[in-house]
Amino acid sequence: MNMTGTSKRMITGVSVAFIAAFALSSCASAPEPADVATDEESTGEVAAEAEVEEQSTLERAIERGFIRVAIANEPPYTSVTAGGEVTGAEPDVARAVFQRLGIDDIQGTVTPYASMIPGLQADRWDAVTAGLFMNPERCEQVAYSEPVIVSTESFAVPSGNPESILTIQNLLDNSDLSVAALAGAYEENLLLEAGVPEAQLVPVQDARSGMEAVESGRANAFMLPTLSLNDIAPDHPSLEITSFIEDVPPAGSGIAFRPEDSDLRDAYNAELIEFRKTDEFREIMNGWGFDPDAGAATSMEELCAG
Repeated sequence: MNMTGTSKRMITGVSVAFIAAFALSSCASAPEPADVATDEESTGEVAAEAEVEEQSTLERAIERGFIRVAIANEPPYTSVTAGGEVTGAEPDVARAVFQRLGIDDIQGTVTPYASMIPGLQADRWDAVTAGLFMNPERCEQVAYSEPVIVSTESFAVPSGNPESILTIQNLLDNSDLSVAALAGAYEENLLLEAGVPEAQLVPVQDARSGMEAVESGRANAFMLPTLSLNDIAPDHPSLEITSFIEDVPPAGSGIAFRPEDSDLRDAYNAELIEFRKTDEFREIMNGWGFDPDAGAATSMEELCAG
Protein backbone atom coordinates (compact mmCIF):
# COMPACT_ATOMS: atom_id res chain seq x y z
CA MET A 1 0.00 0.00 0.00
CA ASN A 2 1.44 3.38 -0.98
CA MET A 3 2.74 5.56 1.84
CA THR A 4 1.91 9.24 2.00
CA GLY A 5 4.34 12.09 1.59
CA THR A 6 4.09 13.09 5.23
CA SER A 7 7.17 12.73 7.35
CA LYS A 8 7.70 9.64 9.46
CA ARG A 9 9.53 9.29 12.75
CA MET A 10 11.28 6.30 14.22
CA ILE A 11 9.45 4.66 17.09
CA THR A 12 11.19 4.97 20.39
CA GLY A 13 10.88 1.78 22.39
CA VAL A 14 9.77 1.49 25.93
CA SER A 15 12.38 4.01 26.96
CA VAL A 16 15.56 2.11 27.59
CA ALA A 17 17.06 5.43 28.56
CA PHE A 18 14.40 5.86 31.23
CA ILE A 19 15.07 2.41 32.65
CA ALA A 20 18.80 3.04 32.70
CA ALA A 21 18.33 6.41 34.36
CA PHE A 22 16.03 4.85 36.95
CA ALA A 23 18.55 2.13 37.71
CA LEU A 24 21.36 4.64 38.13
CA SER A 25 19.28 6.88 40.36
CA SER A 26 18.22 3.88 42.46
CA CYS A 27 21.80 2.77 42.94
CA ALA A 28 23.19 6.24 43.67
CA SER A 29 24.18 6.93 47.28
CA ALA A 30 22.65 9.76 49.28
CA PRO A 31 24.32 13.13 48.66
CA GLU A 32 27.02 14.34 51.05
CA PRO A 33 26.08 17.39 53.14
CA ALA A 34 28.24 19.60 50.92
CA ASP A 35 26.01 18.62 47.96
CA VAL A 36 22.75 19.67 49.58
CA ALA A 37 21.23 22.67 47.82
CA THR A 38 21.11 26.00 49.61
CA ASP A 39 17.76 27.62 50.49
CA GLU A 40 18.20 29.97 47.54
CA GLU A 41 18.94 27.07 45.16
CA SER A 42 16.00 25.07 46.52
CA THR A 43 13.67 28.00 46.04
CA GLY A 44 14.81 28.34 42.43
CA GLU A 45 14.31 24.62 41.79
CA VAL A 46 10.81 24.67 43.29
CA ALA A 47 9.91 27.66 41.14
CA ALA A 48 11.23 25.92 38.02
CA GLU A 49 9.28 22.75 38.84
CA ALA A 50 6.12 24.79 39.42
CA GLU A 51 6.57 26.45 36.04
CA VAL A 52 6.88 23.05 34.35
CA GLU A 53 3.79 21.77 36.15
CA GLU A 54 1.81 24.80 35.03
CA GLN A 55 2.53 24.03 31.38
CA SER A 56 -0.30 22.36 29.52
CA THR A 57 0.24 19.18 27.53
CA LEU A 58 -0.02 21.25 24.34
CA GLU A 59 2.61 23.72 25.53
CA ARG A 60 5.01 20.96 26.58
CA ALA A 61 4.61 19.18 23.24
CA ILE A 62 5.33 22.37 21.30
CA GLU A 63 8.37 23.08 23.46
CA ARG A 64 9.95 19.64 23.08
CA GLY A 65 8.96 19.25 19.43
CA PHE A 66 6.96 16.01 19.64
CA ILE A 67 3.90 14.51 21.26
CA ARG A 68 3.77 11.01 22.74
CA VAL A 69 1.13 8.72 21.24
CA ALA A 70 0.02 5.13 21.73
CA ILE A 71 -0.37 3.05 18.59
CA ALA A 72 -1.11 -0.52 17.61
CA ASN A 73 0.50 -2.32 14.69
CA GLU A 74 -2.67 -3.03 12.73
CA PRO A 75 -2.53 -1.81 9.13
CA PRO A 76 -4.15 0.16 7.65
CA TYR A 77 -5.16 1.92 10.88
CA THR A 78 -1.64 1.99 12.31
CA SER A 79 1.56 0.45 11.09
CA VAL A 80 5.21 0.13 12.01
CA THR A 81 7.66 -0.42 9.18
CA ALA A 82 10.60 -2.81 9.31
CA GLY A 83 12.74 0.24 10.01
CA GLY A 84 10.60 1.24 12.99
CA GLU A 85 8.74 4.14 11.37
CA VAL A 86 5.30 5.03 12.72
CA THR A 87 2.71 5.26 9.95
CA GLY A 88 -0.84 4.18 9.08
CA ALA A 89 -3.96 6.22 8.44
CA GLU A 90 -4.48 7.64 11.92
CA PRO A 91 -0.83 8.38 12.81
CA ASP A 92 -0.30 10.04 9.41
CA VAL A 93 -3.34 12.26 9.91
CA ALA A 94 -2.36 12.98 13.52
CA ARG A 95 1.18 13.94 12.51
CA ALA A 96 -0.10 16.39 9.90
CA VAL A 97 -2.62 17.98 12.28
CA PHE A 98 -0.14 18.24 15.15
CA GLN A 99 2.31 19.96 12.82
CA ARG A 100 -0.36 22.58 12.16
CA LEU A 101 -0.41 23.12 15.94
CA GLY A 102 3.35 23.67 16.01
CA ILE A 103 4.29 20.15 17.13
CA ASP A 104 6.92 18.77 14.77
CA ASP A 105 6.28 15.03 15.05
CA ILE A 106 4.78 12.13 16.97
CA GLN A 107 6.67 9.66 19.15
CA GLY A 108 4.85 6.32 19.10
CA THR A 109 4.73 3.41 21.51
CA VAL A 110 3.16 0.12 20.41
CA THR A 111 0.82 -1.20 23.08
CA PRO A 112 -2.15 -3.62 23.32
CA TYR A 113 -5.58 -2.04 22.97
CA ALA A 114 -6.46 -2.98 26.55
CA SER A 115 -3.55 -0.85 27.80
CA MET A 116 -4.17 2.26 25.70
CA ILE A 117 -6.64 4.12 27.91
CA PRO A 118 -4.99 3.10 31.23
CA GLY A 119 -1.64 4.24 29.81
CA LEU A 120 -3.17 7.54 28.73
CA GLN A 121 -4.63 8.07 32.19
CA ALA A 122 -1.23 7.21 33.73
CA ASP A 123 0.52 9.83 31.53
CA ARG A 124 2.59 7.24 29.64
CA TRP A 125 1.50 9.02 26.44
CA ASP A 126 -0.44 12.15 25.57
CA ALA A 127 -2.88 10.75 23.01
CA VAL A 128 -4.01 7.52 21.37
CA THR A 129 -3.80 7.35 17.56
CA ALA A 130 -4.61 3.70 16.99
CA GLY A 131 -8.06 3.36 15.42
CA LEU A 132 -9.52 3.15 18.95
CA PHE A 133 -13.21 3.00 18.02
CA MET A 134 -15.63 5.15 19.97
CA ASN A 135 -18.28 3.65 22.21
CA PRO A 136 -20.19 5.03 25.21
CA GLU A 137 -17.89 3.40 27.77
CA ARG A 138 -14.69 4.74 26.21
CA CYS A 139 -16.22 8.16 25.68
CA GLU A 140 -16.73 8.42 29.44
CA GLN A 141 -13.01 7.83 30.00
CA VAL A 142 -11.34 9.91 27.29
CA ALA A 143 -11.96 13.07 25.26
CA TYR A 144 -12.22 12.08 21.60
CA SER A 145 -11.57 14.28 18.61
CA GLU A 146 -13.99 14.38 15.73
CA PRO A 147 -13.84 11.11 13.74
CA VAL A 148 -11.03 10.41 11.32
CA ILE A 149 -11.93 6.86 10.30
CA VAL A 150 -15.30 5.17 9.82
CA SER A 151 -15.27 1.49 8.89
CA THR A 152 -17.12 -1.84 8.92
CA GLU A 153 -16.37 -5.22 10.52
CA SER A 154 -15.95 -8.67 8.95
CA PHE A 155 -14.94 -12.21 9.87
CA ALA A 156 -11.94 -14.20 8.73
CA VAL A 157 -13.08 -17.82 8.31
CA PRO A 158 -11.73 -21.00 6.68
CA SER A 159 -12.13 -21.03 2.91
CA GLY A 160 -15.68 -21.94 1.98
CA ASN A 161 -16.94 -20.67 5.35
CA PRO A 162 -17.95 -24.19 6.47
CA GLU A 163 -19.86 -22.94 9.54
CA SER A 164 -21.65 -20.19 7.56
CA ILE A 165 -20.60 -17.46 10.02
CA LEU A 166 -21.81 -14.14 8.64
CA THR A 167 -23.36 -12.35 11.62
CA ILE A 168 -23.03 -12.11 15.39
CA GLN A 169 -26.44 -13.75 15.59
CA ASN A 170 -24.90 -16.85 13.99
CA LEU A 171 -22.55 -17.06 16.99
CA LEU A 172 -25.42 -16.59 19.42
CA ASP A 173 -27.41 -19.35 17.72
CA ASN A 174 -24.62 -21.94 17.99
CA SER A 175 -22.75 -22.16 21.30
CA ASP A 176 -20.27 -24.60 19.75
CA LEU A 177 -18.78 -21.83 17.62
CA SER A 178 -15.84 -19.78 18.85
CA VAL A 179 -14.60 -16.41 17.67
CA ALA A 180 -11.19 -14.78 18.10
CA ALA A 181 -10.95 -11.07 18.93
CA LEU A 182 -8.20 -8.71 20.05
CA ALA A 183 -8.13 -8.60 23.84
CA GLY A 184 -9.64 -5.34 25.07
CA ALA A 185 -10.43 -4.11 21.58
CA TYR A 186 -13.68 -2.81 20.13
CA GLU A 187 -14.60 -6.21 18.67
CA GLU A 188 -14.26 -8.08 21.97
CA ASN A 189 -16.43 -5.50 23.75
CA LEU A 190 -18.98 -5.55 20.94
CA LEU A 191 -19.29 -9.34 21.08
CA LEU A 192 -19.73 -9.32 24.85
CA GLU A 193 -22.32 -6.53 24.69
CA ALA A 194 -24.21 -8.51 22.06
CA GLY A 195 -24.45 -11.41 24.50
CA VAL A 196 -21.80 -13.75 23.12
CA PRO A 197 -20.60 -15.77 26.16
CA GLU A 198 -16.96 -15.42 27.21
CA ALA A 199 -16.63 -19.19 26.74
CA GLN A 200 -17.01 -18.64 22.98
CA LEU A 201 -14.33 -15.93 22.84
CA VAL A 202 -10.69 -16.60 22.03
CA PRO A 203 -8.65 -13.53 23.07
CA VAL A 204 -5.60 -12.79 20.89
CA GLN A 205 -2.93 -10.09 21.05
CA ASP A 206 -2.68 -9.05 17.41
CA ALA A 207 -4.17 -9.59 13.95
CA ARG A 208 -1.69 -12.27 12.93
CA SER A 209 -2.44 -14.27 16.07
CA GLY A 210 -6.16 -14.06 15.28
CA MET A 211 -5.66 -15.43 11.77
CA GLU A 212 -3.47 -18.21 13.14
CA ALA A 213 -6.15 -19.10 15.70
CA VAL A 214 -8.57 -19.80 12.84
CA GLU A 215 -5.95 -21.65 10.80
CA SER A 216 -5.11 -23.93 13.72
CA GLY A 217 -8.76 -24.60 14.55
CA ARG A 218 -8.68 -22.85 17.93
CA ALA A 219 -11.38 -20.49 16.66
CA ASN A 220 -14.01 -20.78 13.94
CA ALA A 221 -13.74 -17.11 13.01
CA PHE A 222 -11.74 -13.96 13.70
CA MET A 223 -13.52 -10.60 13.93
CA LEU A 224 -11.70 -7.44 12.87
CA PRO A 225 -12.32 -4.33 10.73
CA THR A 226 -12.87 -5.30 7.09
CA LEU A 227 -9.90 -3.31 5.81
CA SER A 228 -7.54 -4.81 8.38
CA LEU A 229 -8.57 -8.33 7.42
CA ASN A 230 -8.26 -7.59 3.70
CA ASP A 231 -4.79 -6.19 4.30
CA ILE A 232 -3.50 -9.30 6.05
CA ALA A 233 -5.49 -11.90 4.04
CA PRO A 234 -2.83 -12.46 1.32
CA ASP A 235 -0.53 -13.93 3.98
CA HIS A 236 -3.19 -16.50 4.93
CA PRO A 237 -4.44 -18.15 1.71
CA SER A 238 -6.37 -20.86 3.56
CA LEU A 239 -8.76 -18.24 4.93
CA GLU A 240 -11.36 -15.96 3.35
CA ILE A 241 -12.89 -12.68 4.45
CA THR A 242 -16.67 -12.36 4.73
CA SER A 243 -18.65 -9.34 3.58
CA PHE A 244 -19.27 -6.75 6.29
CA ILE A 245 -21.22 -8.01 9.29
CA GLU A 246 -24.79 -6.84 8.83
CA ASP A 247 -25.75 -6.74 12.51
CA VAL A 248 -22.75 -4.56 13.41
CA PRO A 249 -23.19 -0.84 12.62
CA PRO A 250 -20.27 1.10 11.09
CA ALA A 251 -17.85 2.29 13.75
CA GLY A 252 -15.63 5.33 13.90
CA SER A 253 -12.44 6.39 15.59
CA GLY A 254 -10.69 9.62 16.38
CA ILE A 255 -7.74 10.68 18.47
CA ALA A 256 -8.25 10.05 22.20
CA PHE A 257 -7.01 12.61 24.75
CA ARG A 258 -7.18 12.88 28.52
CA PRO A 259 -10.38 14.71 29.60
CA GLU A 260 -8.30 17.33 31.41
CA ASP A 261 -6.54 18.12 28.12
CA SER A 262 -9.67 19.66 26.64
CA ASP A 263 -7.65 22.62 25.34
CA LEU A 264 -5.46 20.23 23.34
CA ARG A 265 -8.48 18.30 22.06
CA ASP A 266 -10.27 21.51 21.07
CA ALA A 267 -7.21 22.89 19.29
CA TYR A 268 -6.75 19.55 17.52
CA ASN A 269 -10.41 19.49 16.46
CA ALA A 270 -10.23 22.98 15.00
CA GLU A 271 -7.26 22.03 12.82
CA LEU A 272 -8.64 18.58 11.96
CA ILE A 273 -11.90 19.99 10.64
CA GLU A 274 -9.96 22.27 8.30
CA PHE A 275 -7.44 19.57 7.39
CA ARG A 276 -10.24 17.21 6.30
CA LYS A 277 -10.99 19.69 3.50
CA THR A 278 -7.48 19.45 2.01
CA ASP A 279 -6.01 17.32 -0.77
CA GLU A 280 -3.34 16.11 1.66
CA PHE A 281 -5.98 14.55 3.91
CA ARG A 282 -7.64 12.86 0.94
CA GLU A 283 -4.29 11.48 -0.22
CA ILE A 284 -3.59 10.00 3.21
CA MET A 285 -7.00 8.38 3.54
CA ASN A 286 -7.15 7.11 -0.05
CA GLY A 287 -3.61 5.80 0.27
CA TRP A 288 -4.65 3.58 3.16
CA GLY A 289 -7.98 2.54 1.60
CA PHE A 290 -10.36 4.69 3.64
CA ASP A 291 -13.19 6.91 2.45
CA PRO A 292 -11.98 10.48 3.14
CA ASP A 293 -15.56 11.76 3.36
CA ALA A 294 -16.89 9.18 5.84
CA GLY A 295 -15.62 10.94 8.97
CA ALA A 296 -17.22 14.25 8.04
CA ALA A 297 -20.57 12.49 7.49
CA THR A 298 -20.92 11.72 11.21
CA SER A 299 -19.71 13.23 14.49
CA MET A 300 -18.04 12.33 17.75
CA GLU A 301 -21.35 12.82 19.58
CA GLU A 302 -23.18 10.37 17.33
CA LEU A 303 -20.46 7.71 17.55
CA CYS A 304 -20.12 8.09 21.32
CA ALA A 305 -23.86 7.58 21.63
CA GLY A 306 -23.37 4.12 20.17
